[in-house]
Amino acid sequence: MPKYETRQRRELLSFLYENAHISFSVSDIAKALKSKGISMSAIYRNLSDLEAEGKVQRVTSGGDKKVHYRYIGAQKCEKHIHLSCSKCGKTFHMDVPDTNNLIDEVMNNSDFKVDSSSTVLYGVCKQCIKTGGKV
Repeated sequence: MPKYETRQRRELLSFLYENAHISFSVSDIAKALKSKGISMSAIYRNLSDLEAEGKVQRVTSGGDKKVHYRYIGAQKCEKHIHLSCSKCGKTFHMDVPDTNNLIDEVMNNSDFKVDSSSTVLYGVCKQCIKTGGKV
């Protein structure tokens, strides 16, 4: 059943699209969209719908139980493994040749097919390492 294209949904989708390189908690999203008058229930409802539609991915990092959401609706995400910084929350695309090499190695050594569009490797980005973050 198609979803109504409400103003709240458009605002949320636009925010996530413009910040696709960052994963956000629901409270982060609510703070960012506070001036737009979007309720928490609308954020939760729309995130759930967008996740079901394959436009948003729910991610957690390491031992942290806090849920974050990241926009993955862009075509550019389909062939990449994502690298997520556990310090700043930014998400990066692994280069396609590197992604393909890693996926081939996994398949050849374990007979396991990797879904690259939903695979996230966690660590610390170069910028955060420079500012004292540990790997």
